[in-house]
Amino acid sequence: MNKQIKNIVFLIIGLIVIHFISESFYKRFDLTADQRYTLSETTKDIVDNINNTLFITVYLEGDFPSEFKRLQLETRQYLEELAAENSNININFEVPDNQREDLIKRGMMPSQLTVEEEGKLSEAIIFPWAEITYGKKSTIVSLLPNAIVASQEEQLQKAIENLEYSFSNAINSITQKKQKSVAIITGNGELQDIYQYSFLSEVAKKYRLAKFTLDSVASNPKQTLQDLTGLDLAIIAKPTQKFTEVEKFTLDQFITNGGKTLWMIDNVQADQDSLFTGGKMLAYPRDLNLTDLLFTYGVRINTTLIKDLYSAQIPLATGKVGNQTQFQNLDWFFHPLVGGNPNHPITKNVSPVRLQFANQLDTLKNNIKKTPLLVSSLLTQKVGTPTFIELQSIAEEVIETDYKSGNQLFAVLLEGDFNSAYKNRIKPFESSLFKAQANNNKMVIIADGDVGKNQILKGKPYDLSRDKWTNQSFGNKDFLLNTVDYLLDDSGLINLRNKTLQIRMLDKQKAFQERRFWQFLNLVLPLILLIGFGFLFNYLRKRKYR
Repeated sequence: MNKQIKNIVFLIIGLIVIHFISESFYKRFDLTADQRYTLSETTKDIVDNINNTLFITVYLEGDFPSEFKRLQLETRQYLEELAAENSNININFEVPDNQREDLIKRGMMPSQLTVEEEGKLSEAIIFPWAEITYGKKSTIVSLLPNAIVASQEEQLQKAIENLEYSFSNAINSITQKKQKSVAIITGNGELQDIYQYSFLSEVAKKYRLAKFTLDSVASNPKQTLQDLTGLDLAIIAKPTQKFTEVEKFTLDQFITNGGKTLWMIDNVQADQDSLFTGGKMLAYPRDLNLTDLLFTYGVRINTTLIKDLYSAQIPLATGKVGNQTQFQNLDWFFHPLVGGNPNHPITKNVSPVRLQFANQLDTLKNNIKKTPLLVSSLLTQKVGTPTFIELQSIAEEVIETDYKSGNQLFAVLLEGDFNSAYKNRIKPFESSLFKAQANNNKMVIIADGDVGKNQILKGKPYDLSRDKWTNQSFGNKDFLLNTVDYLLDDSGLINLRNKTLQIRMLDKQKAFQERRFWQFLNLVLPLILLIGFGFLFNYLRKRKYR
């Protein structure tokens, strides 16, 4: 009896000790083959900097398709990893049914899904969003990518792959104490603010925007250069006026002093609005005086226009019914829909990007690393300029043999030690900031000035990722925002977009065909075995004690 009491006492003491050890030391083990629940060092650094309570509210709770219950589970497990890393993170899952209107007003648009259950199709509405609050700041996180996918299973896989980047990026943005600065270059006929609003309003949520005019170089070039070098990134969006040598030298020295640049350049004068107005327009080369500057960095923007059979649509009047004009959306080959590089974080999982009267890029041999970002389809045709472009050409029969120019490059990422275009030339003005070479800098050059231009609807800017007439969706906004993030990212955060996971999905057709077998195996067979075991046990017991 004493021995039993002693064993019970030792057991109780052992349990208490184990409890205290488990309270003091906490460890989760990731046994998945692709280490999907293992946080990257970048994410750990971001999460470790959270000093106050950070609330994450996820609106993936309730009754929705089984595939998206998987997304709910993966999101919950990933966020639990974040909370295990930092106890200041507070997680909450909510049912959005009673607050749908409020969520929509805050920018969280619902997704409509096609649900297949027992061979029947139905529609379901879900809110694949999360909201992060840190002090007085808040931001939203989309849990579903906008990429064009073949199935909901593929969409789910991309969503799960993107979880770490989406949350890490949002947390990093909301907890940053010092924002990097972005200069919007003006003074050379660049796009007006209202046409860049959709893109720049998103940039302003993470970075500090500053309008910067190059006009001041005419009166005070040294001060202008000094002011510009204090900024981190310069965006040059569709300039239409020639750059002077003083302005070019200022941009060149901004680059050699470490400034990042995003160029959106039209080397041909061709505008969609003037074409709609007259039905015909003259497209001709535009001299911006930037050729030698970009040539030094390793790129040449040609003055040819590219037609692509894989293109966006435009609405055209095709007749009348009574007094009502009938419109039809037709493919317009001067608006290529271009694909992104699937192996680069800027363009991975990004929907095709719509370009308008785009030019073709050539890359030149030098010591700069060049990564193609946007490339056309194989079915392209080069159109030399000057040339007349008529709307009625949209009705012409397509001869595929005319479209054999192959893939055309429209956007390229340059990384490396850029030489100054004025290294062995007379400088427009002397400056103590002059550098002959940049150290490990990067820039992106896009051969289309309209890639970031949003439409106007009732006097207000329309979403860049959608066409107001055809309702087509494009990846322009995601592409540009990823580009800005990549150029300004020093921590490697953007590289999390390259994360690849293997999600094993259920074969719905096979499951539906074999459902009776699996229902029997999982429900009926265990009961039969249990009853059989009961009879056998009772029989053996009676036999033993008879």
